[in-house]
Amino acid sequence: MPVTRRTALSALAAGLGVGGLAASTGCVGSSNASRASPGGDSVSVLAAGSLARVFDERLRPLAGDGVDLDLEFHGSAACARLVREGLRDPDVLVLADPALFEGIAERYTAVATNELVVAHAGDTVGGRAVARAEFPLDPVLERELRWGRTDPDADPLGYRTLFALRLAERARGRPYPEALASSRLFPEAELLAVFEAGALDAAVVYRNMALDHGVSHRVLPASVNLGSPARAEAYARETYELPDGTVVRGSPIRYGAVARRESAAVAAVFDAVVAGAWTGDAFGTPPSYPRVESVGSPGSDTPA
Repeated sequence: MPVTRRTALSALAAGLGVGGLAASTGCVGSSNASRASPGGDSVSVLAAGSLARVFDERLRPLAGDGVDLDLEFHGSAACARLVREGLRDPDVLVLADPALFEGIAERYTAVATNELVVAHAGDTVGGRAVARAEFPLDPVLERELRWGRTDPDADPLGYRTLFALRLAERARGRPYPEALASSRLFPEAELLAVFEAGALDAAVVYRNMALDHGVSHRVLPASVNLGSPARAEAYARETYELPDGTVVRGSPIRYGAVARRESAAVAAVFDAVVAGAWTGDAFGTPPSYPRVESVGSPGSDTPA
């Protein structure tokens, strides 16, 4: 059943909390719903690395008085793998690709959208080349450019970077994927720290990451940035196989959240996540969000 931001928050405000919302939308994993959150008002959140700064700075104050928020960040593919293998058991799980909830939950709540951009330095030859280029990805074809990306086996930003290079090749007829050989790999939560330290001329990142860090960046066209619902069919031509055999497919970038336990504290944190006040201007929040979707469904965001 579709759930809008208003109905989701009304359910929580009415005292239904995570459990009541789950009864109508299925957003809580049934295998974990009956377990109490450990540590009383301590709530563990395992989230995509691209949310590290925004969750620490903006979500934490929204969680409510008396809630001890335990935040941990990794690439979303790594987060999902940790949960499936029983190495992490978070109260709330937030991933940058809802397809990764497969085997963890049957439904999730879509909370925000995003797009890819190219961050570039302003004081290096390579960074200035990106700033001046007709097409932001052209300079990656020059082997002298020091550019960074994330590991496609660990997070969606990594495999979406591969998708963007392939989409650019289709659109412009230039061999952008060949530039992967000269790129440097970093964990998602560390990529921009390395960039800001001056070790890179450019990096492919999410729009929110560039804005949160205040770094200069070039916007990519909708045909390449994986941010346009209107381009979903074209994005879906690109695929990548993760180490566990899961095949992920290109799609408009969306973040999804799942609450995995019932308690007042978990409800307060999940409320804060789905309310979306933390998104600011750095993410997209379609009018229908938060919206509950079945894992494996393509979603139905209205094209911008």
